[in-house]
Amino acid sequence: MTQAPVRTRTDRRRHDREIVALAVPAFGALVAEPLFVMADSAIVGHLGTAQLAGLGIASALLTTAVSVFVFLAYATTAAVSRRVGAGDLQAAIRQGMDGVWLALLLGAAVIVVVLPTAPSLVELFGASDTAAPYATTYLRISALGIPAMLVVLASTGVLRGLQNTRTPLYVAVAGFIANAVLNVVLVYGAGLGIAGSAWGTVIAQCGMAAVYLWVVIRGARRHGASLRPDLAGIRASAQAGMPLLVRTLSLRAILMIATAVAARLGDADIAAHQIVLSLWSLLAFALDAIAIAGQAIIGRYLGADDARGARDACRRMVEWGVAVGVVLGLLMVLSRPAFLPLFTGDSTVKDAALPALVIVAVAQPICGVVYVLDGVLMGAGDGPYLAWAMLLTLAVFTPAALLVPTFGGGLTALWAAMTLMMAMRLVTLWLRTRSGRWIVTGATR
Repeated sequence: MTQAPVRTRTDRRRHDREIVALAVPAFGALVAEPLFVMADSAIVGHLGTAQLAGLGIASALLTTAVSVFVFLAYATTAAVSRRVGAGDLQAAIRQGMDGVWLALLLGAAVIVVVLPTAPSLVELFGASDTAAPYATTYLRISALGIPAMLVVLASTGVLRGLQNTRTPLYVAVAGFIANAVLNVVLVYGAGLGIAGSAWGTVIAQCGMAAVYLWVVIRGARRHGASLRPDLAGIRASAQAGMPLLVRTLSLRAILMIATAVAARLGDADIAAHQIVLSLWSLLAFALDAIAIAGQAIIGRYLGADDARGARDACRRMVEWGVAVGVVLGLLMVLSRPAFLPLFTGDSTVKDAALPALVIVAVAQPICGVVYVLDGVLMGAGDGPYLAWAMLLTLAVFTPAALLVPTFGGGLTALWAAMTLMMAMRLVTLWLRTRSGRWIVTGATR
């Protein structure tokens, strides 16, 4: 970023207020997603190591099935916020409704693919004979909630674009509480085991989707936006999301490769990997709260033809990303002996997880900048660059991860490769923001 820094203290405070107003509620909403997995991990982990290992594999597959369509949130946020910046709320909500319809169509397609292929997908991940049945059960049941999960993504993108991150916070908190209660009741009270955990998550996600639909539909009616599906609009939403789909598929491939490598290291390592990955995801979503604010703020500034405001907001958010990353890293180092017993009583799993958690903690300042710049470029609609950058990162990470079983180092070496991946992302994103090519003003890019 070669542009001039924030020029006055008033500018800095204004950006801080905007970031805090959007990021703090977004943090709560984003944290709910990994908390779903963490709650499942804590509850299922006490059923046994094989169950936890099965959950780890199924969760990676399920998260991949949903997260490849995260563009439903990100692209919608960028497009809607640009329209908001241009002062056209009706067009903003109409564009958001196209994303919701696209989510329903994609969700139905994913169910059709996942249900019959669940055993093969689990086997592909190298699950042991003891973990595979649990992974298959969890994956098949949870797949039924995928359409609801995608509707949640699209609706969240609409609200973020409208500069509203409070409603997603309220819905996410209610969903997390419902998920935790349902898991305890169904896993232990009803004696359903890992299947009860999956059903609890499905029910909670469907409830969240219903609330989001009610909020978005009410907003559409208030501003006179049509609720009917528009094939041209749905097609345009899909085309706008394609570069982000490539970017997300590359990222999910990285996470799947990491999980597959951990599975081949043994049940203790894949169980420890599931714990570390859950905590890494929690920290990632916390940092992504600033990135979510970036998507909404950058899109609004560019839609209002305010290039300088976009540059200054970007610089300030980078500073926030570094500071929050340092704090999160310190908290993880200090608290790791306390939270591991929440997930497992197996000393072998604990021994494998502890050094990997130290690596994750040290990498948090890097992660902070990566997530912020990722959000800035998404808010600017710079999807094609993000796609190519992530493909390059995948090419660097893959050989490093696949060599871990050959050269040793176990889970610690695997998470060192994950840190290398984040460093590569930092380089590519930083070069793009310095170039200034992401700054394109107007209601559409």
